[in-house]
Amino acid sequence: MKIALLSLAFLAAAVAQDTGRVYVVTHIDVTPNYSDATAALLKQFAADSRKDPGCNRFEILVQLGRTNHLAVVEVWQNRDSFEKHKAFDHSKQFREKLQPMLGSPFDERLHTLLE
Repeated sequence: MKIALLSLAFLAAAVAQDTGRVYVVTHIDVTPNYSDATAALLKQFAADSRKDPGCNRFEILVQLGRTNHLAVVEVWQNRDSFEKHKAFDHSKQFREKLQPMLGSPFDERLHTLLE
C-alpha cells in the first residue's frame, strides 16, 4: 500500500512538472503597404485567440523601425489546445486574409520550455 501511494505521489509530481505547454513563435513579414491592415488583422486575431480554450498568452510584437515585420508569441496549455485553435474559423480566416499581404513565407515554429 505504501509503495502504491509513493508511486502515485511520484507520478503526480512528474505530471505537475511536465505541463506540456507549447510555445509558438511566428514571424510575419508583409509588404510595407500592408503594415496598417496587418496590424488591425493581428489585433483582432489576438483578441479572438485569447478566448480560445487552453490559451495562456497571446502577444503581438512589431519590430522597431520596421512596422511590416511582426512576431506573434503564443503560449498554449498543450499541443492539443494549439491544434484546436488552428482549426477554429477565426484562425482559418486570419490565415486566408493574411496570405495576399505576405512579403515572405509565414514562419510558425513550435517550442517547449528548456528546463
